[in-house]
Amino acid sequence: MRVLLGVAGAVIVLRSFSSVLHSLVIPRPTRSGFSRFVQRAVLELFRLVADRVPTAEGKDRVLVPMAPVAIVVTLLSWLVSFMVGYALLEAAVSQLGVRDALIESGSSLFTLGFASGNRATLNAIDFCAAVTGPIVIGLQVGYLPALYGAYQSRETEVTLLQARAGSPPWGPEILARYAQVDLLDSLTELFRNWERWSAGVSESHTTYPILIHFRSPKAHRNWLIALLSVLDAAALRLAFNPSQPQAEVRMALRAGFVCLRELADIEGIPYNPDPHPGDAVRLDYEDFLRGVERMSAQGYPMERTPEEAWPQFRGWRVNYEDLAYQLARTVEAVPAPWSGTRRRAVTFHAPLTPIDRRPVG
Repeated sequence: MRVLLGVAGAVIVLRSFSSVLHSLVIPRPTRSGFSRFVQRAVLELFRLVADRVPTAEGKDRVLVPMAPVAIVVTLLSWLVSFMVGYALLEAAVSQLGVRDALIESGSSLFTLGFASGNRATLNAIDFCAAVTGPIVIGLQVGYLPALYGAYQSRETEVTLLQARAGSPPWGPEILARYAQVDLLDSLTELFRNWERWSAGVSESHTTYPILIHFRSPKAHRNWLIALLSVLDAAALRLAFNPSQPQAEVRMALRAGFVCLRELADIEGIPYNPDPHPGDAVRLDYEDFLRGVERMSAQGYPMERTPEEAWPQFRGWRVNYEDLAYQLARTVEAVPAPWSGTRRRAVTFHAPLTPIDRRPVG
């Protein structure tokens, strides 16, 4: 019996150390089953509450603390697992009962030192437990600055996009506003910045998957909807303006849907890795025309008619549409045009184009 207790304790301690290392130390996308299970359990509890809130703003208020709470619960779960694992090891090498072993391991793990058993066989385990507690807590404390640094870097570009695309952002609105203020020549810079942004998010959000569920500071802003709007703007640019420079636009598109695919891998979302340009998309032609109308109303120049541009646009969008829609549903992103459905029916919001109030003459 004591051998079984010792084996079980060793397995729990080693698996807990593996989860901590994969979650906090190893700088590459890894799958830690324990931490992912704990975080998903917390996320589902918050989603159950959010599903009962009828408005998008109310859902956002419910879901704002979701990811931070998941981080705290994960830390507590690690500490409890270590305490149970060390308690089983101590019970295996001594005459301590389960209750006394838990007190002994808890005292050592949290470096309280009030429950010393004065048994030589327990010293090594007590020392290991005493070292484990500060190490795990210290790693978590050091993990938070990296996490919030990546979050701040992500949100800076999302906030900048608000002036260019409204809130929530929308692909046709980006091109409409650039045309409205005669800044179409600056689109190259926008797409270049978002290519780099996609690479940064791909790296940070696969290393720290909980970032996927961190929400923007404002209810009508969302990093995923911002990326989708930029990808749609790029696809519209390529579809309507084949004579314009395409290198930066194509690279932004490529970086964007590669980013979405890597996030889908982390979230376990299935997708077609090689879609055909002729495959169907969920965005219908009538919605496409409404976006084109918004662009045309602000004087956006078009070298192709909507009928000619639609197959081109659809051929680009097939690379990222399904991924973006599934991720938007997963994170309960703000309901914006061209962004798919959500877990529960909500009212979709469209950005308003500012009135041009420049002085005449």
